[in-house]
Amino acid sequence: MPEPKKMTGISYTYGDYCTWSDEIRCELIDGEVFDMTPGPGRLHQEISGELFAQLHFFFKGKPCRVYAAPFDVRLPRRKEADEEIKTVVQPDIVIVCDESKLDDKGCRGAPDLIVEILSPSTSSKDRVRKLNLYEHHGVREFWIVDPNGDVMRFNLGPDGRYGRPLTFDRTMTLTSEIFPGLSIILDDVFPKPPKSVRQPPPIF
Repeated sequence: MPEPKKMTGISYTYGDYCTWSDEIRCELIDGEVFDMTPGPGRLHQEISGELFAQLHFFFKGKPCRVYAAPFDVRLPRRKEADEEIKTVVQPDIVIVCDESKLDDKGCRGAPDLIVEILSPSTSSKDRVRKLNLYEHHGVREFWIVDPNGDVMRFNLGPDGRYGRPLTFDRTMTLTSEIFPGLSIILDDVFPKPPKSVRQPPPIF
């Protein structure tokens, strides 16, 4: 089958997705292909690694599982067979507390918490399309991490909608509404900005 990024005007499914090369990183949202190459940059990886380490430590010994990309999350519309699912995403980090959603392919159904780290090529998709997607499928908590040092935390309300997000900057401690006791010191997550050295004015 041709590379998915060369396919246009057609609606694809998880059945198609499974035929593509493992070397091709992409996501499907409502049957539309989103190419995920090139891979994440160094800063993205440093932030993802530190967040994953802290989350893994917090949930160790607890029933919830923590996974980092690449990890397929299938989001069916109803009860269709896997091959007919039209939305498959690879969030940077997911936390799944319902073990029945997990199988050898990844996760089928909404994780409890999803973390997406912005990059220039995914910023618009993560802020708009994925926000709406995760709200629609019932992801209870969604973190959007800006490598510049900010995190927006969205939580589902009783009406099944995300309300106004809480914003945390690198000087703050990120907490979770759905996981009491979970706290992440953001200054440990974001690499320190390089110190600027002031040069003395030249002497003539």
